[in-house]
Amino acid sequence: MGSLPFTTSDLQTSTSGVPSSPTLLCTPLMGTTVDQMFIEMRKAKEIGADIVEIRLDCLRNFNPRQDLEILIKQSPLPTLVTYRPIWEGGQYEGDENKRQDALRLAMELGASYIDVELEVAKLSVAHDFNMSISGKKPDNFKVIVSSHNFHNTPSAEAIGNLVARIQATGADIVKIATTALDITDCARIFQIMVHSQIPTIGIVMGERGLISRLLSPKYGGYLTYGALEAGAISAPGQPTAKDLLDLYNFRLIKPDTKIYGIIGKPVGHSKSPLLFNASFKSVGLNAIYLHFLVDDVAKFFNTYSTPDFGGCSCTIPHKEAALKCMDDIDHIAKKIGAINNICHRPDGKLYAFNTDYIGAISAIEDGLRELNGKAPGTESPLAGKLLVVLGAGGAGKSLAYGGAQKGARVVVANRTFERAKELADKVGGKAMTLEEVEHFHPEEGMVLANTTSVGMKPKIDETPLPKHALKHYCLVFDAIYTPKDTRLLREAKETGAVIVYGTEMLIRQGFEQYKNFTGLPAPEELFRQLMEKHA
Repeated sequence: MGSLPFTTSDLQTSTSGVPSSPTLLCTPLMGTTVDQMFIEMRKAKEIGADIVEIRLDCLRNFNPRQDLEILIKQSPLPTLVTYRPIWEGGQYEGDENKRQDALRLAMELGASYIDVELEVAKLSVAHDFNMSISGKKPDNFKVIVSSHNFHNTPSAEAIGNLVARIQATGADIVKIATTALDITDCARIFQIMVHSQIPTIGIVMGERGLISRLLSPKYGGYLTYGALEAGAISAPGQPTAKDLLDLYNFRLIKPDTKIYGIIGKPVGHSKSPLLFNASFKSVGLNAIYLHFLVDDVAKFFNTYSTPDFGGCSCTIPHKEAALKCMDDIDHIAKKIGAINNICHRPDGKLYAFNTDYIGAISAIEDGLRELNGKAPGTESPLAGKLLVVLGAGGAGKSLAYGGAQKGARVVVANRTFERAKELADKVGGKAMTLEEVEHFHPEEGMVLANTTSVGMKPKIDETPLPKHALKHYCLVFDAIYTPKDTRLLREAKETGAVIVYGTEMLIRQGFEQYKNFTGLPAPEELFRQLMEKHA
C-alpha cells in the first residue's frame, strides 16, 4: 500500500480534458408525495443547493407524466431525476421498461440530468438507454451513468476499467460509488477523479468515506450530495447540505486547499472541525479541517503523505500508536509518551507535539496569577508549588510533566499505586493512591489537577475528592469538560479556591495546534465564542 501518486500539480494538469468548474452541491429529495418534494425543493434552495435530485423511487402512487411535469417544470432549482431500482440500492421493484420510459420522459420534460445505472443482470442498461435517446437529447441535458458497490472499494485498476466501461456507454458524466472499509479507500477514488478525462462523480460511502464527499471540489468531482437533514440521507455516510456549506466551507475548497483534520476512533463527536474551519475562514486561510475516522494509523499516514495534507490533531485511541509513525517528536511529547498534534513539514517529515500539557499548564498558571494579582512574568507561578495530579493516564502524564517542567513539586495519585509510582518516578515526584489524597495536606495553598473521569457525564454527581479536603487547595483544575461545571469545581469554589475549567485546557491546546499548523496566532476570541455557543 503506497502513498497517493498525485500532488496539487497533477490536479492542474491531469484534468485538461475536463473544463474546470466548481463542484455542484446536489440535495436528494426523499419525499413520498409530490407536495413533500416541493417543500424539500424550497428548503434545498434556501440552504444553498445547486441541484435537486428527484428520487422517483421514493414516491408512492407515482403518475409519471403528471408528477414529472409538475416536479421538473416548477422546481426552483435544476433537476437530476433518478429512478433507482432495488438492485442498485433504491426502492423501485417494478417493470424495467416502465422505469426507463419514466427517465426518457423526464428528459423530454426538461430535466437537466438523469441518472441511469450501468447494468442489470449483466445486460447493459446504460448503453441501450443512451442509444434510445440518441439524437433526441436537448441542449444542456446530461446523462449520468452510475455504478454502486455496497461491499467494498476495488483496486485502482478495477475502478479504472469500470470508468472505461461507463465511458463506452456514451455517458456525459461518470458516477462511481463504492463502500469504504478503511479511510484509505478514498485515495483510489481521488486518483480516478483527478485523472478522469470526462466529468466524474466519485463517492465512497460510509462514515470512513466521508472525506471523499467533502473533498470532491479539491479533486475535481462534478458534484457531491448533501442531505436536507441528518435523518433523510439517500446513501450511507452522506453529510447534510448545511454541514457541507457551514461547517466545512464547501464553497471555499479548491484544488490547492490544504487539508487538516482530527484522527480518532470514534471521531464524529469532535468539535475541532467547527473551531478550525471557522478560524480558517475568518482569516482567509485556504484550508479545511475534517473528521478522519482512522483504524490503522500507519496506513493512514502512508497513504495521505503528499504536502496537501498539512497535519492533524490526534485523539483516542491513537495518541500513543501515532508516536511510532513520526519522524521527529517534541522533547516534552517524547517524555509524556503521547502526542495530539502532528504537522506535515514541507520536506515530507511528520513532526509531533503534545499541546495538552501546554493548554492545561498555561490555564493553571493564569489562575494562580489571578489569585496572586501578578502580571505574567518570566517565572512560572507554579514554581515551588505542590501540584497534586489525580490520574496517571495520558492527561495525567501531561500535567505531571508540564508541572515538573515549570518547577512544581509533583504528587501523582492513581487508583493503582504502581502506575502512580511509575509516573512519579519519571518526574521526580511522590506517588500515592487516590484514597490517600483525602488526608494528604502537608501544607496549605496546594494546587489540585483532576485528570480522572470521576464526575464526567453521565455520573455527574460523583467527585474524586470530598469537599472537606478541598480547603487545603488554593486552585483546583478539572480536565473534564462534559459537564463544564463539575461537582469537584462547584465544591472547590465554595471552599474559596480559584477554579479552572476543563474547557480552558481544550481551548488553549487548540490555540497551540492552530499555531503549529499555520504559523499564525489563533483567533482566540472566535475560538471562545464558538466553544460557548456549541457547549
